[in-house]
Amino acid sequence: MSKRLSSKYKIDRRLGVNLWGRPKSPINKREYGPGEHGQRRRKPTDYGIQLMAKQKLKGYYGNIGEKQFRKYFAEAVRRKGNTAENLIEILERRLDAVVYRAKFVPTVFAARQFVNHGHVLVNGKKVNIPSYKVQDEDVVEVKQKSRQMALVLEASGSPERDVPDYIEADHNQMKARFIRGPQLADVPYPVQMEPNLVIEYYSS
Repeated sequence: MSKRLSSKYKIDRRLGVNLWGRPKSPINKREYGPGEHGQRRRKPTDYGIQLMAKQKLKGYYGNIGEKQFRKYFAEAVRRKGNTAENLIEILERRLDAVVYRAKFVPTVFAARQFVNHGHVLVNGKKVNIPSYKVQDEDVVEVKQKSRQMALVLEASGSPERDVPDYIEADHNQMKARFIRGPQLADVPYPVQMEPNLVIEYYSS
């Protein structure tokens, strides 16, 4: 098992949920956490519940670093409107998230690596920063030379998940258009996300 796969499965088991809804997740077989004392379950405190909500959201987007996640929270607070909804929109505008949502790659971890390695163009220009913020009407595409890669063909043909309606994807051209920033209800999370608890965590 690769190091990335191992850490991904560890996140699933630590949080006790199949975070990405994948059939191979170990949580489908064992519902207790990793490690020697994973079987013990105590009733979580309010802080523990908020922390878990934060870890779920951070983990889902490829285990974003704490410093960057705090920046997203600060930006969500600065914006007008509902802070929790703002946070979700900011996360969904990440280039690696858009690449994953468009079904160009099978996992969020693969999306980050795919962008890092220069396989993605935004409006015709190469962008290799996974956290790059995609704007409305931006066109994200897989470079011509990268379109026949096994993981791209596997992901685009997979029936495991659908492309959400705020992204318009064309798998023949390997292009996607980011139509608009989504709200929480629009995002196809396989598990319940509670960004309001994440906001409480950082606000307390």
